[in-house]
Amino acid sequence: MPLTMVNADAPVEIKRIGGREDTRKFLENLGFVAGGFVTVISETGGNLIVNIRDSRVAIGKDMANKIMV
Repeated sequence: MPLTMVNADAPVEIKRIGGREDTRKFLENLGFVAGGFVTVISETGGNLIVNIRDSRVAIGKDMANKIMV
């Protein structure tokens, strides 16, 4: 399921990253890699603030839909 459907405060494992190569590279540089864990902190209008590798990152709904957990 995409990251946008995850409940807040529940750590989940990233299964795969979809999208074009440049999108996957961008997300990988932020720390979104298969096997990593991410926690949704808050959601506003589909946009997410997540905790990954002890950092908070804001990502848009389109990007979050490419992250499968």
